[in-house]
Amino acid sequence: MTESEEALRLFVACELPESVKDGLARIQEELRAQGAGRLRWARPEGVHLTMKFLGSVAPAMAERIREGLSERIREPFALKLRLDRVGSFGGQRVRVVWVGLAGDVEALAALAEQVEEAIEPLGFPREKRSFAPHLTLARVPDEAGMAERSRLTALVDGFRLTESPSMTLTAVSLMRSYLLPSGARYERLASFPSDQA
Repeated sequence: MTESEEALRLFVACELPESVKDGLARIQEELRAQGAGRLRWARPEGVHLTMKFLGSVAPAMAERIREGLSERIREPFALKLRLDRVGSFGGQRVRVVWVGLAGDVEALAALAEQVEEAIEPLGFPREKRSFAPHLTLARVPDEAGMAERSRLTALVDGFRLTESPSMTLTAVSLMRSYLLPSGARYERLASFPSDQA
């Protein structure tokens, strides 16, 4: 690729309303107050409901992805979801702390399947794991010891949300991320159906 064809770092996601981002910030504050320890906290303003991470993509392929999503995601939808519970990935070696979603999760999984169907023919392999809708709150540093991870697991297992902000999702977006020293910045390239978001 020449410099004018610089690769784009892309992913497909649903963007969140400000009320939900504010809710995520409050959950992070509560976890900190309860002794969550040293975590790499996600910036709430940058959290998305990611459906598919695509990685570095040539501009010409980005256009094909846009066309594929446009053809597949045509019907308007309105998925009603709410923040449900705090959980973690990684078992005893907890790696990620997240918030799960409740509500129209089956319809959300069907939407994620539409995304897979749109881009699999372009050479992007299907996810091997079933779709698990979540919003990332924090990542555990690699150097965290087992005692630290055990305390975090116990905190997460006993944590209860004091509020459950809700949202209605009506679009899937093709997003570009820019990795900057100050943190990632995101740009919406297109929304489906029909660039409405």
